[in-house]
Amino acid sequence: MVAAVRVHKVGGPEVLTYEDVPVPAPGPGQIKIKNHASGVNFIDTYFRMGMYPSPVGLPFISGNEGAGEVIAVGPGATDIKVGDRVGYVSPLGSYAAERLLPADRAVKLPDSISYEQAAAMMLKGMTVQYLLRRTYKVAKGDNVLIHAAAGGVGLIACQWANYLGANVIGTVGSKEKAELARKNGAHHTILYRQEDFVAKVKEITGGKLCEVVYDGVGKTTFPASLDCIKPLGMFVSFGSASGQVEAFNINILQTKGSLFATRPTLNHYAAKREDLLNGANELFKVVTSGAVKIPINQKYSLKDAQKAHRDLESRATTGASILVL
Repeated sequence: MVAAVRVHKVGGPEVLTYEDVPVPAPGPGQIKIKNHASGVNFIDTYFRMGMYPSPVGLPFISGNEGAGEVIAVGPGATDIKVGDRVGYVSPLGSYAAERLLPADRAVKLPDSISYEQAAAMMLKGMTVQYLLRRTYKVAKGDNVLIHAAAGGVGLIACQWANYLGANVIGTVGSKEKAELARKNGAHHTILYRQEDFVAKVKEITGGKLCEVVYDGVGKTTFPASLDCIKPLGMFVSFGSASGQVEAFNINILQTKGSLFATRPTLNHYAAKREDLLNGANELFKVVTSGAVKIPINQKYSLKDAQKAHRDLESRATTGASILVL
């Protein structure tokens, strides 16, 4: 039996239950991992609330990213061996001292990447990798708007977009978060609670608007985000921190300038092992080089997962939050 945080019924942070669970030996194609750290992400709250259905039903162990040491290998798992340091993104199961994982979902960590760094960036960092390198390929000179620029994804995205040569504009909720975003690569910050972010984007870009808007906020920033995008530009909705974007008349994309709009997820971009490894390796490279740093600004023990979720949902956090096991 090992310690874990399970959800027996969907609801608020109070449904996260700290308890002991059994972890069997790994089956064919599986590995067993002793987790050292687990990332805390908004997607964890979506599963907890039932916004995203659990693929295993109820109860389920929460958590979607983590890092640890391989302690057992099942039949047929050839790429991974006992003792390997690995990071992973996987639907559910990382809020636990030990877990099983399909071997083809594990990525070996270079010596330069710590367990805590990996747990803070396997989901967030690989999300930024596909957003900036594949969904819309950010180029030098692009005007890029990043909502929630001081959040876990936002701080990584600001650094990486800056590294790629973009003019980085970030929306934030406070002066403290604005300062943090600027320290992490944002050239301009907009206090969205006090300022009209559309008007500010027009002012900052001299009326040229943005090639792309990256929006992990959702309901409260739509459809205004479309007014920040130049004709033929792209709206990328990758999260729903304020609630989901509701159904809209697709003709609005035509009236706003023949815009493109997409709702991508890492699961699809990393579905093939080749894509998983390529994305992870590019992420490890920019982090190891120092071009992108992974700010871990909150650490909690596993038994304090409820507090971690409350802090995240109340916008009390910046950068990455992790559970240390």
